[in-house]
Amino acid sequence: MKFHNKPTEDLEAMLVLSRKQDEKIIIGDSITLMVVSIQGDKVRLGIDAPKHVTIHREEVYRAIQNERTDAPADPSRTGT
Repeated sequence: MKFHNKPTEDLEAMLVLSRKQDEKIIIGDSITLMVVSIQGDKVRLGIDAPKHVTIHREEVYRAIQNERTDAPADPSRTGT
């Protein structure tokens, strides 16, 4: 396993771990990531997490965030 601190725009440092197929990464006490398969430049991950934990691919998460900021304000909350 390799540990690197990699500066990013959003984070001060990113932990980078190397894993082979069928190896796992444990996050906290309740989240497990497993490398299910590696085919060329694609890695398939299996994620075992509690139901209350929301998990999205980055592009889906960003689309949801954009939708929230682009959505018109709820008139029932404006007090008019």
